[in-house]
Amino acid sequence: MGGNDPVLKMVGICKSFLGVKALQNVDFQLRAGEIHALMGENGAGKSTLIKVLTGVEKLDAGEIYLNQKRILPKSSLEAQALGISTVYQEVNLCPNLSVAENIYIGREPKKMGRIDWKEINKRADEALKKLNISIDVTKPLSSYSVAIQQMAAIARALDISAKILILDEPTSSLDEKEAEKLFEVIRQLKAKGLGIIFITHFLDQVYEVADRITVLRNGKLEGEYDVASLPKVQLVAKMIGKDIDDLSNFNKEKKEISDRKDKTAFVRTKGLGRTGTIKPFDIEINKGEVLGLVGLLGSGRTETARVLFGIDKPDTGQMYINEKQVHLNSPKTAVKKGLAFCPENRKTEGVFGDLSVAENIILALQAKRGAVKHIKRKEQMEVADKFIKLLNIKTSGPDQLVKNLSGGNQQKVILARWLATNPELLILDEPTRGIDVGTKTEIQKLIIKLANEGMAVVFISSELEEELRCCTRMAVYRDKEKIAELTGDKMNQQYIMQTIAGGQKDAE
Repeated sequence: MGGNDPVLKMVGICKSFLGVKALQNVDFQLRAGEIHALMGENGAGKSTLIKVLTGVEKLDAGEIYLNQKRILPKSSLEAQALGISTVYQEVNLCPNLSVAENIYIGREPKKMGRIDWKEINKRADEALKKLNISIDVTKPLSSYSVAIQQMAAIARALDISAKILILDEPTSSLDEKEAEKLFEVIRQLKAKGLGIIFITHFLDQVYEVADRITVLRNGKLEGEYDVASLPKVQLVAKMIGKDIDDLSNFNKEKKEISDRKDKTAFVRTKGLGRTGTIKPFDIEINKGEVLGLVGLLGSGRTETARVLFGIDKPDTGQMYINEKQVHLNSPKTAVKKGLAFCPENRKTEGVFGDLSVAENIILALQAKRGAVKHIKRKEQMEVADKFIKLLNIKTSGPDQLVKNLSGGNQQKVILARWLATNPELLILDEPTRGIDVGTKTEIQKLIIKLANEGMAVVFISSELEEELRCCTRMAVYRDKEKIAELTGDKMNQQYIMQTIAGGQKDAE
């Protein structure tokens, strides 16, 4: 590891958006020659902290020091000029241009007023060879794998800057061999004295390459730790927000769904998976139960839901509905087979703001019936009124635009949309995120009621307490893989977090 003096120091960083505090008095420091993992669940403040550092967002309060000199970058270009470069999860390069062009775009060396292509190709080749990558840099970037594209992005970042490299979820689209190749490069850069900020949701990778960890939670600094002195289960506890010492005494009231002896599987999978998205998994979803998918953000929960619903097509394994093999090649097919899916992001994947409450509610039902069987306005109003009353949607009426409803009521509209199709399996991905406590409780009660009435429910939530209140069985995920199923006494926070962290062995 490098010297004790930090190459980067962020002190008392504060940032708010429309009154919402995204960062509250956060400190962060990075040493030269170290890999520093920045960890936290969704909404913890990781992205905002990086955006402030790289000049994408202006801080409200606080100070940033680079090599003990105060800086305040006003743009990403200014940050790069100071020596701070970022390689994002999605490679933000131009696939139609050559590898060399991507590395030097906007910074092309010139000769006699013209771009010196020979020099560009030579420099690009040298930049990649420093990362132990030997390829034809004159070929289009799109002709190479995502892993090579990541390396090109890193080569560009290093050529621009040689002080701080920020890697934002760099392995999310890589397989194990590609990720290991990336780690070799990261270790080489660390040995040369580069300070690296590593943002990831893969716990095993943090413990494989990082020296220190900073944990953020709800926009606040939870703490800074040496990797060697922080067991995985402790890291999980700090990210989720539970003191591990209190977990064994945790005794949350739980509403039990009726214990059925004659459980019938509605959906069953065998080795179902999608390369690069979710590893092959076996799962059984029974009628009249709530199956919770548990794990940290990015662990594979949402990816499982998307494959089950036909949004992402599986490339391995089989899926059975009522013991008959099916091929769900689209959400439309899934809906016709009795499945419904409430997505995590209601703004971009759920509601249509410029449509009315009634129009939003009947969308899935219309899709299920088909375009030729148009739902008449009278029936639309009847369906909308039914679910407005059932879910207690606070609206002036079925004709009100959804964008004018509160977040909680928008969430209820999405639920109403799928309940209107009378599904046999309801998949709920973070259905209570960002809504008030009262509405959250209403939705939890509804989930239990639906299961008691015989519906199969898959429930995804980042709040373990909520999962425990609603679920009768749990599937645990880590690093894009289903690793365990829990029932009975094992469904407690301590055991779950130990499982997520790597099993009982890690927790002892």
